[in-house]
Formats: sequence, C-alpha cells, structure tokens
Amino acid sequence: MRPSIRTLAALTLLVPCARAAAQDIPTGDSTVQRIYDEGMHRSHTAKLAQVLMDSIGPRLTGSPANRAANDWLVRTYKSWGVDAKNEQYGTWRDWTRGPSSLTLVAPRTRVLEATMHAWSAAIPAGGVTADVIIVPPVSEFTDSAGFARWLTGVKGKLVLASMPQPSCRPDSDTRFWADSAVAHHAAALRDSAVTEWGSRFTAAHISNRAFAAVLERAGAAAMLTNGWSRGWGVDKIQSARARTIASFDVSCEDYSLLARLAANGQHPRVHAVADATLAPSETPVFNTIARIEGSEKPNEYVMLSAHQDSWDAGSGATDNGTGTITMLEAMRILKTVYPHPKRTILVGHWSGEEEGDIGSSIYAADHPDVLAGLQALFNQDNGTGEIDSVQTNGFIDAAAPLARWMSRMPADITRNVVLLMPGVAHDESTDSDAFDCRGAPAFFLTSSDWSYTDYTWHTNRDTYDKINFDEVKRNATMVALFAYEASEDPAKVGRTRRVPPVNPKTGQPARVPACDNAPRSFGATLKP
Repeated sequence: MRPSIRTLAALTLLVPCARAAAQDIPTGDSTVQRIYDEGMHRSHTAKLAQVLMDSIGPRLTGSPANRAANDWLVRTYKSWGVDAKNEQYGTWRDWTRGPSSLTLVAPRTRVLEATMHAWSAAIPAGGVTADVIIVPPVSEFTDSAGFARWLTGVKGKLVLASMPQPSCRPDSDTRFWADSAVAHHAAALRDSAVTEWGSRFTAAHISNRAFAAVLERAGAAAMLTNGWSRGWGVDKIQSARARTIASFDVSCEDYSLLARLAANGQHPRVHAVADATLAPSETPVFNTIARIEGSEKPNEYVMLSAHQDSWDAGSGATDNGTGTITMLEAMRILKTVYPHPKRTILVGHWSGEEEGDIGSSIYAADHPDVLAGLQALFNQDNGTGEIDSVQTNGFIDAAAPLARWMSRMPADITRNVVLLMPGVAHDESTDSDAFDCRGAPAFFLTSSDWSYTDYTWHTNRDTYDKINFDEVKRNATMVALFAYEASEDPAKVGRTRRVPPVNPKTGQPARVPACDNAPRSFGATLKP
C-alpha cells in the first residue's frame, strides 16, 4: 500500500475516544473481558510473526513463499478448529530469488550493499565483471543524436540509471545539526541535483521509466539504480523495470561511490552475480479465507482484512506481516472466547495487494453474497504502530455504531483512537477500497507511523525486529472486539454514502473512486 495519508482531516470530523481506567469494561460484558484477557495476556502474536517473517520470509505475489504463506495460514487456522481454504483468483508470474551480489573490483575492492529487484532477469552462471558507466551530463551530448551515440558504448556495461544523491545523510539530521544557512545550502544542492539529472533525460527525449527498455535494446549487462528512502541506510526496493537484463538497487552510499568514480574517469569495474528463476508459465495465486459460522445470521458477515503478500527486499514485516498477524490472532481470540458468533465472521488474507489490490478486488467481484450481507469490514495495512484512527470512508451512518462499539471496549484499547467521520470515499490503495467502491461498509484502521513511511514501507529494513508486539497485540485485541460488537449488534450498518465534499486544495468536488477491473493474470496487464 501507499504510506498513510492524513490530509483527509480537512474533509472529516475528528472525534477522540473518551479515556477511562485500564481494563474498565463500561458495560460489564463478560465476553468483552474475556476477549481482552485472551488478547492482552495470552497473545500468540510474536510466535506467529516469527514463523511468517523469519521462516517463510517475504511473500512476493506469485512466488513459492507467497504460496507457502497461504498454506501455513490454512494449517494454522485448522489447528485451532477454524475452517479455512485457499481460494484461487488468478495466475501470476512465478519468480524465485537466488543469490545475488555486486563487488567493486577496481579501482579498489569493496563488497557493495545491493539487492536484486523483484522479477529481475538473471545473469549467466558465474556472473559478469564489467565497467560501470553513468548517463552523461547534457554538456557531453546536448541532444538526442548525441545521446544515441553514447548508447553505442553501453553494450556489456553496468549502467547507473538513477540520480546520485549529494548526501545520504537524512535531511532531518542536517537540519538538527547545521545552522540555517548550511541546512538551506544542503537542501539547495539536492534540488539542483534533481534538476540537473532530469535535464539529461529531457535532452535525450526519453523518460526515466522508458530508460530500462532503451538499455535492454542497447545490450547493457545490467541496470543499477538507487531508491533512497531519505533515512539512514534504507532504500525502497520493489520491482525491476528491465525485463531481459538484471536489475539491482544499490545502497545510497555505494551507488554514490560508483557514480563519483564513473563521473571522475576513475573507471569502476564491478563483478555482478544475479541468480533468479522465472517459471516458464504463470502459476496460480490465492487468497486465504477463514470463517467462523454465524449461529443466528449466517448470511450476514463481519470481515477482517489484511494482505499477506509483500515486496521481498526485507521480510514484509510491517507491510503487511503485522496486519496479517493482527487478523490471524484476532480470529484465534474469537475462536477461543466467542466460537458461536451471531453473524458469520470471515477473514481475508489477500494476495496481489502490492500490484493493485488484485486479490481483494476479485474476491469482492466474485462474492456478491458477501457484499450484500456485509455488516462491516475492518482492514489494517500500515505498520506496527497502535491503531490510532478509524476511517469511515464516507458512510454517513457508520460513525454511530463504530462509536458505540468502541465505547464498550476497555479504555486502554481505545485510548488514542480518533474516529474520522463521515470521511470521504477512500482511494489510498488498500484492500478495504475493493469493498467500499462497491457500496459495502469497509473501514480502514490506520496506525501511528513508527517511521513506517521512511524506514520500513517497501524497504530493505522491513524485518521482524521492527515489530513492536505490545502494539500488535493491542491491535489484534481491538479487532477481535470490533468483530464481536459488530456481530452482536441487532442493527445493520447503513450504506448511505456522503455526497463528495469540495476539496479545499482544488476547489473541486472530491473524486469518488471507481472499482478497478482487476487483472486475473500478469499477462492481462501487458495487453494494450
């Protein structure tokens, strides 16, 4: 998903929950107390997360690890007596990461910090040792014809295709230590570098996005890029743009080293290894669906929602292993304490979210019965922090039941939660959107940032150790309480949508997101 966006506050009313003593159950409901005790005092979150993040690891859509996570979820649910299945929604390219490395061999030796991009092509066994070159400044080619002449020298080379940063020190650190003049100068240097780098592609009449295909046609050995995330030692590492040549993200510091060597005529040479296997045909991809059958209203549904797929440079911990564990643990709590809900409780562990909410969109399109009977869906998808807001996403009658349900929870669960009401139709690229756009009441539970935006979202540092389990167990307990209250409520949540308000930034009515026609195969994304 994209990082959490807080600008919605301008179009919503923020209502903080009241505070009270920890564990004070306002209603005296013994089931609420038992849910709280099970979730807060007998949590399984750390044990479950260790298996998912450390043993299974990152879960790139279509990969063997993605399928392993599906199977592990089903086995885990069944061990608790919860009905679960893997439901195929399509096919996707099947890619397996192997060993990869970059080693500077001239003018000195250094093992470089680098990660092969997802779906990168491989380099033949044994690797390749090649010169490293960088797109030249405009002064060296001036126009597209000059750029074409430069391309004749690309064959067999490793090409630096991103802007080298003037400094890999975070701007926040510079502002903290420097006086204002020095800080402003550092910011100006970065702005100048951005402009100058862009001018190279403008003069060549080529976009950055199209550059990978240009390098492939020119016969480059590999494409080296940097996706610095503006923090210490952290890059955003997603999918390869090139399809027939290897593609690496190189850390900000080592990428800048290579760029300086190349720009100053010091002839860097690198030995590159990239072992990867792309299956010859697409393979099935699945959502994992679990359910606890309703005892009184089995055709009405409360649904828990999180995507289990991830990018694969880290371990997929905070995006969205934590959401996956939150929903898994919430179902364990409910099965232990509340095994006979009034409404059917479902959970969707989606795949294909990182490619555009594909798994959840296809499930929603294929299950009109669930949409028709949906009481509420609770989706979580942004990091390890405690849930601090509930977005009602433009359902104008949703705030009252949500507030009522939260008022029945222990105060240390809801202590920092803000209810955003009535909200606006949501389009932040997360799985609740697939249900909202079809008129079904789905709510997004957003978490406090915990440096998610810069340090763990889609990065090489999104690993198990970044999880705070005090927060995750509280989130799982809250979700279990939401499911219980929504199941027990005799009234259905209304579906009237808010008329889109005027966006104060544009002066135009806010756009109501339309449902995507999600592709059921990777091949479908390639068709014109």
